[in-house]
Amino acid sequence: MRDYQWLHEYCLNRFGSAAALEAHLPQAKSAEQLRAIGADRYLSTLALRVFRAGLKHSLVDAKWPAFEEVFFGFDPHKVVLMGAEHLERLMQDTRIIRHLGKLKSVPRNAQMILDVEKEQGSFGALIADWPVTDIVGLWKYLAKHGNQLGGLSAPRFLRMVGKDTFIPTDDMSAALIAQDIIDKPPTSQRDLALVQAAFNQWHAESGRPLCQLSVMLAHTVNH
Repeated sequence: MRDYQWLHEYCLNRFGSAAALEAHLPQAKSAEQLRAIGADRYLSTLALRVFRAGLKHSLVDAKWPAFEEVFFGFDPHKVVLMGAEHLERLMQDTRIIRHLGKLKSVPRNAQMILDVEKEQGSFGALIADWPVTDIVGLWKYLAKHGNQLGGLSAPRFLRMVGKDTFIPTDDMSAALIAQDIIDKPPTSQRDLALVQAAFNQWHAESGRPLCQLSVMLAHTVNH
């Protein structure tokens, strides 16, 4: 694999200046900021990610105020009490996206948040304190304990709330393959460990958050 110096110089050439590059890169929230996010906002973002999957984001976002209303502001203590009959009634509500499987995921993910609160005090603490050097471990945790959070949903959720993470998009995967880090899109635990190790090395060399390294790497793929 190439070192960070190569990655930085490549992106400088692509964007034309350091200022243009920096303006393009995402920012991660601090641990304190992540702890300060309420459980209801984490649940809302989890649900938003689940409903966005496979749909046009603008379509989902336009309906989100109605989702906030029917799910009681995404208060997990209220949402977790929503039973099958309640969800069936929501399937008749034309203001929202009526997908039963995704609707069912909301109380299930509310239960995950409440379980974490019992164990760790708050869901925000789990997100904030998880080391980015094992961010794939947090993806695995969310996929195992949550609902409909497999594939890229967990890393995309984390990016949405501001937790530092890389996302193995098609471009990023192609770049990793080009650098002989992996030989196919990373889905196995072995390949994800190899990708994590590569990002940890670039992070150690540069001090940059994983989210910035992820975007920079994706730009090394020529279209």
